[in-house]
Amino acid sequence: MKKMLAVLMTALCLATFGCTDKAEELYETAKLEELQNNPTHARKLYREIVEDHPRSDYAEKAKERLSALGGD
Repeated sequence: MKKMLAVLMTALCLATFGCTDKAEELYETAKLEELQNNPTHARKLYREIVEDHPRSDYAEKAKERLSALGGD
């Protein structure tokens, strides 16, 4: 529960203050979806990172998560 709250607070901070780029925002949201047992939506978000932000620092992380979730 504490971990989910921390993720939610981070996402809220990032959304509120705009201190992130789109790929990071998508990655954090996808992680939250995983925590909420929604792997289908998480895979969709990870794919969006890979396709739309391939040069982002988060693209490789998204590929790793897709592989772990069986969404390669």
